[in-house]
Amino acid sequence: MEKRPLGRTGLQVGIIGFGAIKLPGISEQEASDCLNLALDQGINYIDTARNYRDSEEKIGKAVAHRRDEYAIATKSSARDGDAMTEQLNTSLRNLRTDRIDVFQLHTVSTRDIWEQVRAPGGAYEAALRAREQGKVLHIGVTIHRELQVMAEAIESGLFETIMLCYNALDSENVGTEILPMARAAGMGTIIMKPLSGGQLCRPLEQRTPGLGGPDAIIAGALRFVLQNPNVDCAIPGMQSVREVEENVALGESFAPLSAEEHEELIRLIGEFAGEYRYGQRCLRCGYCQPCPQGVQVPEVLRAGDMLRGYAEELKHLALDAWKAITVGPEACVKCEQCLDKCPAGINIPEQLKSVQELFKGYREV
Repeated sequence: MEKRPLGRTGLQVGIIGFGAIKLPGISEQEASDCLNLALDQGINYIDTARNYRDSEEKIGKAVAHRRDEYAIATKSSARDGDAMTEQLNTSLRNLRTDRIDVFQLHTVSTRDIWEQVRAPGGAYEAALRAREQGKVLHIGVTIHRELQVMAEAIESGLFETIMLCYNALDSENVGTEILPMARAAGMGTIIMKPLSGGQLCRPLEQRTPGLGGPDAIIAGALRFVLQNPNVDCAIPGMQSVREVEENVALGESFAPLSAEEHEELIRLIGEFAGEYRYGQRCLRCGYCQPCPQGVQVPEVLRAGDMLRGYAEELKHLALDAWKAITVGPEACVKCEQCLDKCPAGINIPEQLKSVQELFKGYREV
């Protein structure tokens, strides 16, 4: 499998890492089978987190005896230093190791959290102490959505790695702005949700081979992520031997998508969107752009998805995304030029109006 430098950490990691978020859903024996097979076949980066239930424990039991064969990354959602230190020590015990290769401050996705972890006595200060003690080798950060916080974390110079959401459904801004910024800063880049948290995984009985893999959408989506020169490693979640084998095969045979293959991927996602899973969800492919009136269709529909799908305490992120739009639904004149361009078959004028009403109603609450 191709290996890439993880930024300035000095680690060389396979382009496919093992996302261990799904391990709580399988038995210890199944987890051991998956993890040991992954190491046997060349995966050398395992990502977990303190709040992934028993994921750390299963990793420790399964592969601690092969500790020198992989880099382990875990995360803490603690915001103050004492709590973070306690979680780190728990992770070390669970993973049966004396050091964490990449220790990440988890879900630093709002400005308030960003300020908390950097404050005196905060999580970052404790992470620095842990690094001085040799318990942590490299310090990273994970940020799910807030672009401004991503930019500030990169510019701060505090972190050696950054983990971000980036996939074929949600690639604007992160792909064109944030990842190049991280690369320029020498940071390692780890991609979570390369299959959009499973939204790009068709039911087994509906899968068809193509684009270099047993399922064309999964293969194309992973290739889409890995072809970005500013990506070091993608960590799809795995919980079966089949998934490990398929992901390793894709890592070993990786090649960038051709223009024709990219068109095919977008077409397949569009068919899947309409037939199986997420119906009128925008794929953010940008095919509807430019709008003659300048309406930022992908940004508008994304903001609507965020407001509908986010937990109440995170809905302010949707409002931030809405406020950042410079040309919104009010500029739509229903010329319908966008309708034939949309691979997901979305009635864009109707959806623009729906999102406009959604935010209007939310503000009235």
